[in-house]
Amino acid sequence: MQGGAEVGNADVTPAISKTAELPNDIAVEIRGVSKIFGSDDFAVRALDNVSVSIRKNEFFTLLGPSGCGKTTLLRLIAGFEHPTRGAILMDGEDIAGLPPYRRPVNTVFQSYALFPHLTVAENIGFGLEMLGKPRAEIDATVERMLALVKMEALRNRSTSQISGGQQQRVALARALAPQPRVLLLDEPLSALDLKLRKEMQIELKRLQHETGITFIFVTHDQEEALTMSDRIAVMSNGHILQIGAPRDIYDQPADRFVASFIGDTNFLEAEIVSVGSNRARLRLSAGAETEVNLPDGVARSGRITVVVRPECTRLTSEPRDGALSGVIENIVYFGTDTHYHLRLSSEEAFIARIQNGGDSEQALQVGQKIGITLHNRAVQVLRD
Repeated sequence: MQGGAEVGNADVTPAISKTAELPNDIAVEIRGVSKIFGSDDFAVRALDNVSVSIRKNEFFTLLGPSGCGKTTLLRLIAGFEHPTRGAILMDGEDIAGLPPYRRPVNTVFQSYALFPHLTVAENIGFGLEMLGKPRAEIDATVERMLALVKMEALRNRSTSQISGGQQQRVALARALAPQPRVLLLDEPLSALDLKLRKEMQIELKRLQHETGITFIFVTHDQEEALTMSDRIAVMSNGHILQIGAPRDIYDQPADRFVASFIGDTNFLEAEIVSVGSNRARLRLSAGAETEVNLPDGVARSGRITVVVRPECTRLTSEPRDGALSGVIENIVYFGTDTHYHLRLSSEEAFIARIQNGGDSEQALQVGQKIGITLHNRAVQVLRD
């Protein structure tokens, strides 16, 4: 197949081809999917041989920076784009060539695309009317959806007369009304203010849990991903770098990109002093020594890179022998916690995040030399 050619045709409805059966708990499987836009010298590879299995009744998040391919993958599942190569399966059926209206999915976009001349209830029922559902079924479903998103009192209000958060609920209810197997969400919270966005994160997770529908959520916001997801796929340059539960992604990043993209991270240079089984003793460039787990594929000697999360630290007013030490260069107060920007004795930058409420850190000042104690298992070794 030539670069830029695409399989499938939105104007032709192909038969659904049955492939090898998926495990019963798999809702969507992406098999070796690539997507190339353009051709020859103008070809752009948006996705490069991506494979991932998404479980039924799972809140699955595609996370990454702009241009990483996450929205392209979502559009492929929805049918708005077709893969250059590879297969997209739902319940064992290859749907890669099907047009959007024949796929058991619905999509909620950044722009909710509500009809301002229709009421809340009419917006929710619109899709059901287009599907030719009986009026009694439409009315019963609308009532159920209004209760689900807590919008019963606003059922007769025009959507141009409700808030952004309420509009988002209506868009969700409209997408959920036909009971799709999979709901695709393309950064639907990006237009909301910070407080409302946090409230809707919890609301989205509640809706997913109550409906039992598989949610595939696209975002560049790491906090959204960590807050809502059962699993996260971190993407970069058309590839999936790591898939795992939020805690696994955060505590055990696979490489430097994942570590830097998910949360604040300190990168430190270290040298392996000794190795026993899968444990190693390291000497940090700043002088302190510590023991760590060595992941598979990491060299058993020489210099390596380790990560330390800022919250896995404790500061002391006096440096201790054999421990890390540094000079405070800046102090940033965040209300719930304070960030201390330090310069280690090795000249490496280091951030310590200390939860407010205690008295031990209040006396620390810019320019002061202090000690840094790392929590148990705070140091993680990177594979790269």
